Amino acid sequence: MEKNNRRNFIKTIGLTAGAGLLTGTPLSVLADNDLSIDSETNANNDKPVTISILQTTDVHCQIHPHDELFWENEKAVFRKTGGYAYVAAMLNQFKKKNPNTFTIDTGDMFQGSELSVKTTGKAFVPILNAMHYDLYLPGNWEVIYGKKNMQTLMGGLSAPKICTNMYHDLGEGKKGELIFQPYHIWQVAGLKIGFLGYTDPLVPIRQSPVYSKGIIYTKPEENLAHYVDVLKNQEQCHYIIIIAHLGLSQQIHLANQPECEGVDYIFGGDTHERVRKPIICKYAKVVEPGAFGTFIGKLDLTFKNGKVVSDKYELIEVSPNKVKADKNIQKLLVENESVYKENIQKIVGYSTIPLYRYFVVENPIDTMILNGLKWKFPEIDIVLSNGFRFCPPRTTPDSTGNIPITNGFIYDMLPVDSIVRTAFVTGAQLKGWLEKELNNVFAKEASERFGGWVVKFNGMVVSFNAFAEKGKRVQSVKIKGEDLDVNREYSILACEREGDPDDMLCRIKGVKNAKNTTSTLHTVMLDYLRVNSPVTPTPSKNAIILDGPETLLTQVTGVDYQFR
Repeated sequence: MEKNNRRNFIKTIGLTAGAGLLTGTPLSVLADNDLSIDSETNANNDKPVTISILQTTDVHCQIHPHDELFWENEKAVFRKTGGYAYVAAMLNQFKKKNPNTFTIDTGDMFQGSELSVKTTGKAFVPILNAMHYDLYLPGNWEVIYGKKNMQTLMGGLSAPKICTNMYHDLGEGKKGELIFQPYHIWQVAGLKIGFLGYTDPLVPIRQSPVYSKGIIYTKPEENLAHYVDVLKNQEQCHYIIIIAHLGLSQQIHLANQPECEGVDYIFGGDTHERVRKPIICKYAKVVEPGAFGTFIGKLDLTFKNGKVVSDKYELIEVSPNKVKADKNIQKLLVENESVYKENIQKIVGYSTIPLYRYFVVENPIDTMILNGLKWKFPEIDIVLSNGFRFCPPRTTPDSTGNIPITNGFIYDMLPVDSIVRTAFVTGAQLKGWLEKELNNVFAKEASERFGGWVVKFNGMVVSFNAFAEKGKRVQSVKIKGEDLDVNREYSILACEREGDPDDMLCRIKGVKNAKNTTSTLHTVMLDYLRVNSPVTPTPSKNAIILDGPETLLTQVTGVDYQFR
C-alpha cells in the first residue's frame, strides 16, 4: 500500500513536469492572477460583462504597410494594409474601448523578410514586446533558425508562450518534456478563459527536416482531451480556446473530432485564410485572420452568470488611411531597420504586372521564379518550385511606370536562399509524385491536406481534376509537347532542403544523380532580373485545373467559407 501510494505520488509529479512546469510552480499560479478577485463570486454576477480577444498571425516580419490583394466582384482589387505601427494603434484603440481585452499572436513571427534573415529574427523581439501581446504560439516557421534559436527568440518575448504538442527529442524517437507550457489561463472580470496551443505536426515533412531537429511533434488528438479535462474540471475555466497553427483544413478537421468536445473556439493560423464569420463545426467554431498584418481578428464574448449570452466575431482590416501609426512602434521599426534599410530598398529589377501569390494553382510571383530558373538552366527538362504561400503582393509602380522589385522583396518571396539542385527521375516517378502533391492540396479528407498550394513547375503541362478521387487526378502530362513517357528519364531542378536524403528532391523519393549547382535561388533571381528586367511573369498555364476556376483562392471545401 505504502509503495503504491509513493509510486502514484511520483507519477503525479512526473505528469506535472511533463506538462512543461519544471519550476515546481502550481498550475493555477501560471494563470493571470494579478486581479486578485474571487472568480466564483464575480462569474455568477447578474451584470453582463464583455471581454474581447484579438488575434494576429502569419505576419511574416512585414513591418511596414504593404500592397494587398482582395477578391471583390470576381476580380482582384489592391490597396495598402498592415504595418506593425498601425496594427499596434488599432490594438490600443480596442484595449482603451474595453480594458477586458486579451491579444494573441499565433505564429510565424520570425520568418519572411530580409531584416529577419540578417538578424536571425532578433530584430523582432523588441518589436513584438513593444506590441504588448498577452500570449504567443510558435508557428511552423519559428524553427527556421533551428531549435536553439527558436527557444531563444521565443524566450525573449515578455508574454507567456504555450504549445501543447512540441516536445524535446531525447534521441531515437524518445519524447521528453514539452518545450513550452501546455496551457495558459486568462483570469478577468471573475472569469477564467483557458488557452491550449497546437502547431503543425507536419513541420518536419513540410520544411527542411534540419530546421526542427531535436523536436518531436504530436497530433493534437493525442493529448487534447486530457488538457480540456484539466481546464474544465481542475482549473474550472468558463471558456476554452485553442490557438492553433495547423492550417484551416486541419483546424476544421480538429473541430469535428470528439477529442475537441469542450473547446469553444479555435483561433487558427498557417494557411493565411480570411475567415470573416466563424466556421461552425461539430464541437467548436473556427476562425483565421489572414496574414501579413492585413487583419485583426476580434471576438467579443458577453458573459452573464458565468455563461456566454453573446458571441460576436469580426475580421477588421488594418487600413493606414483610417488610423494614425503608433509613434513608439514606428520609432522602434526605424531603429531596427536602419542598418539594413539601404540594401532592403535597393531596386534590382522591375515587373510590368502586379506580383502576388494568392491563387492556389498559378501565380505571377511563382511564374517569375520559374522563368528565372529556366533562363539560368535551359538544358533542364523540368523546373520545380514549392507551393509557398508567404509574400505580400507588390503592385505599386514608381516613376518608371513599372513595379519595382527590391532586394527586400527577393527575401519576401524566398526567405530561405536555398542551393539549386538537379537530378533525374523517371516519368513514372513524376506521375506518382504529381498525384501525391495534388492530394496534399485537394484531399477529400481535411486531415490529409498540407498547408501549401499546388507545387509549381515549368517545362511540363499538367491537366488535372482537383476534386477527383485520390490517385486519379492527373489527366495528362506533356513535356516538350510530347506525352509523358513513364519509362523515360527526365532532368529536374529544384531547391535543396537541408536534412533530406541525398536521393530526394522536392519531396520526390529515389531521384538519381542528384547534384548541387553553384547557384542559389537568390543569385538566380538577381541575375535574371539584371538581364531581363522589366519582366512580365504572366502565368503560362503549365498547371490546368479542369474542374475548378484558375482563380481558385482556397483549398477549403465543404463549409460555408469564401476567401475575399
